[in-house]
Amino acid sequence: MTTHVTEIPAAPADEALRHFEAKLTLETDCYDVHASLQADPEDFVLIDVRSPTLFAEGHIDGAINIPHGKMTARRMAGFPDGTTFVVYCAGPHCNGADKGAIRLARLGLPVKLMIGGVTGWLDEGFVLTPAPSAVP
Repeated sequence: MTTHVTEIPAAPADEALRHFEAKLTLETDCYDVHASLQADPEDFVLIDVRSPTLFAEGHIDGAINIPHGKMTARRMAGFPDGTTFVVYCAGPHCNGADKGAIRLARLGLPVKLMIGGVTGWLDEGFVLTPAPSAVP
């Protein structure tokens, strides 16, 4: 007897290994970003692709705000060659980070998506930082 889980057999171990290793070249998670932001020096640039208004209301400390539509070759040329970018948006219900990742990849830049976005960040118990002008 099989269940919904096993009615389609699991992939062979070597195929699963390739899949999950490849997945981690494209994604990172909130915990790893948080831990890495605590390290010195930082080896990536964290980009919040949401609107400037949402960024001002609260963002991950250390992130910069570049909405995906503003990721141009000219704008990104200001970063050193080989910079790894990590993009995030509001959460799993938002595809802005995917759009940002596509733009950066089309520019030939190394990019990862922070899975979970702001929702995942808050779920981990981490806090957002309001921009100075957004502080009451």
